[in-house]
Amino acid sequence: MADERMQTEQDINELLKVRRTKLAELQESGKDPFQIMKYQVTNHSRDIINDFESFEGKKVSIAGRIMSKRIMGKASFCNIRDLHGDIQSYVKRDDIGEESYAEFKKYDIGDIIGVSGEIFKTHTGEVSVKAEEIVLLSKSLQILPEKFHGLKDTDTRYRQRYIDLIVNPEVRDTFVKRSLIIREIRKFLDGDGFIEVETPVLVPNAGGAAAKPFFTHHNALDQDIHLRISLELYLKRLIVGGLERVYEIGRVFRNEGLSVRHNPEFTLLELYQAYTDYFGMMDLVENLFRTVATKVLGTTTISYDGVEIDLSKPFERLTMVEAVKKYAGIDFTLVADDDAAKALAKEHHVAFEARHKKGDIINLFFEEYVEEHLVQPTFIMDHPVEISPLAKRKPTDPNYTERFELFITKREMANAFSELNDPIDQRGRFEAQEALRAAGDEEANQLDEDFLTALEYGMPPTGGIGIGIDRFVMLLTDSAAIRDVLLFPTMKTLEK
Repeated sequence: MADERMQTEQDINELLKVRRTKLAELQESGKDPFQIMKYQVTNHSRDIINDFESFEGKKVSIAGRIMSKRIMGKASFCNIRDLHGDIQSYVKRDDIGEESYAEFKKYDIGDIIGVSGEIFKTHTGEVSVKAEEIVLLSKSLQILPEKFHGLKDTDTRYRQRYIDLIVNPEVRDTFVKRSLIIREIRKFLDGDGFIEVETPVLVPNAGGAAAKPFFTHHNALDQDIHLRISLELYLKRLIVGGLERVYEIGRVFRNEGLSVRHNPEFTLLELYQAYTDYFGMMDLVENLFRTVATKVLGTTTISYDGVEIDLSKPFERLTMVEAVKKYAGIDFTLVADDDAAKALAKEHHVAFEARHKKGDIINLFFEEYVEEHLVQPTFIMDHPVEISPLAKRKPTDPNYTERFELFITKREMANAFSELNDPIDQRGRFEAQEALRAAGDEEANQLDEDFLTALEYGMPPTGGIGIGIDRFVMLLTDSAAIRDVLLFPTMKTLEK
């Protein structure tokens, strides 16, 4: 096996030398492809193939990467891959000239070329470009993995995404869809009177979520700062300032582990709307998911991991207590206090910490017994106040908050509140979080005096929501892991 591997490496090295030799010969003859500044592309593959009747007999200019070649004496075929797909070119010596044809035969898989010629169908019915002129636009000095049984290794795919995009068209489609999804989100919100804003990435206080931040140091100011973990507190300041509907789509950073659902940096949408509550946010997010799915996929019925997800039906609504009762058979309305909740946790082997209160225990039961059942769109509402430091208390029961999380395919897709606008209550919640931090909870919220000052000026009743863009893209592209929808996911640096 080692001998075979060594032989393969030797073969590859020889092929790489041949490519460099070809480039040197081109440069010596005054035909350096890297000296070409531009090429006029008139059409792309998909447009031509999908509308052959309009293009038949017409001259076009296309450009892309050679993915395959068949040399057959005086005539040859090559397959060219551009942004939208593949198209065949028929290359005949008598049509492009003997010198150009000889040069074409030396081109390698991976070279980028421009082809101009007439559109026709071969006798096998394949839409093709009958080449009249071919230009080498860039010489590929590396060998595509497809040449050696394809690019299957996921680590290589994520580290060298450029190769992944070249050889796996479905990957390219995923990232085109990602762009379309974000575009349609913006259209939806802009059309609903929201304005897009930008808030700081480097912040003195990383608040708005339960997460451990990254730290850095600003030399000019000589102070430690954080990368933001959320967009929330700055956007709420804008609501205080009178911008009644605001949103931001931005990168946030959390110093946490990596998994199929988590990456230390990810894209978050947060929006805030004055004079509404979490019910208004439920209506908005339900509408948003349906609209974006329809615009991007043409349907509200999608398939994820072999399961059909129906976004057209009204999303189910359950309180967290109702959900735990439904799936765990435990009614926390009958649990008197923290000690009784801990006793229940011990009885059911649900791990907890000494600092946890009844509300924390309810959430632990939810995670243990409920999440795995939430495949179809479900709003889980009315979270305990202990786990919701930025949400308004329910007037009918101050132990719970006007908060919901949207679950689809067993994953949290959105988190929303009737936002807490009482500065006195908010200070008390922050102080409770600070106590947790002092006790060793690195994910507890930090007290933010400037945010409290903003609230003291008065924030109207407000609904707010956060949506993980990456998980939304995973849903609409049937992607199993968050790395599959991040062009360049976080990876451990390889030692040289």
